[in-house]
Amino acid sequence: MELSVVIPVYNSERTIGPLLERLQTCLASRMFDVVLVNDGSSDNSEIVCQQLVDAYANVRFISLRRNFGEFNAVLCGLNHAKGQYVVIIDDDFQNPPEAIITLLTKATTEGFDVVYSYYASKKHHWFRNMGSRLVNTLTTYSLGKPRDLYLSSFKLIRREVVEEIIKYKGPYPYIDGLIFRVTRNIGRVEVPHNSRAEGRSNYTAKKLVALFLNVFIGYSLWPIRIFTISGALLFSLSLLAGIFMGISWLTGITSPSGWFVVGWVVVLATGLQLLFLGILGEYLGKLFMAHSGLPPYVEKSQRGGQLMDRRP
Repeated sequence: MELSVVIPVYNSERTIGPLLERLQTCLASRMFDVVLVNDGSSDNSEIVCQQLVDAYANVRFISLRRNFGEFNAVLCGLNHAKGQYVVIIDDDFQNPPEAIITLLTKATTEGFDVVYSYYASKKHHWFRNMGSRLVNTLTTYSLGKPRDLYLSSFKLIRREVVEEIIKYKGPYPYIDGLIFRVTRNIGRVEVPHNSRAEGRSNYTAKKLVALFLNVFIGYSLWPIRIFTISGALLFSLSLLAGIFMGISWLTGITSPSGWFVVGWVVVLATGLQLLFLGILGEYLGKLFMAHSGLPPYVEKSQRGGQLMDRRP
């Protein structure tokens, strides 16, 4: 199989059918399959997806038992994708299916492991654009992402990288974070970006906060290291202040007041405590990231084709 297209489906009963029809047309010359993952939709998306499985032989459908979130649904799709390259595309038509060929050409001609799309003009709501900028800034420091790389949800991943990503069995997958743990051979290509065909974005303030915390805590030890660095700085400053105070007293230049000594002891003890907590937190953080055992998703049903059984 040359190409797999993974589509997380959420409340898209009106768009998923036309999207599949466009995919069948624009990829007609390719050997490809489509993996639909219904992420606990509250509309008739599940019924529509079941009908699409009956209509197209190269479509597989997995329905999750409840809404686990976009990244969990994508991870489920990656576990069932068979293609040498896997494209992840949303179900809202903001990314035209024809642009898949652009991503594939970029990867095959230049040898990239991952190719992200970027847009000359984004048609997202201003709130989502603000959230994207915030997350991209955070990932630049926490994941070592290049500043000029936009972490779009529309991307192509080589099979070897997919095989490493699906080894993740924790409950909080962040696909871009998992990608950067595997490879830095990453390209980017400009593609068109359209307005939503139906409905409105599911990107809410709650989801933005959840994503921010997931990236900041689940894929980075920076929160713990802030304590460690703060404790080290306070402890160092208090030591320098203590040395200066001792020299001043011995040379008779000045005699430190009682309040100054009390403040110095408090700062010294606080710095030492934060330093110890930070070091202890480093160990706990490493254990947490290595041994998180909850499943990333739970499948309710499967239909279509011979699905690869990689359930956690």
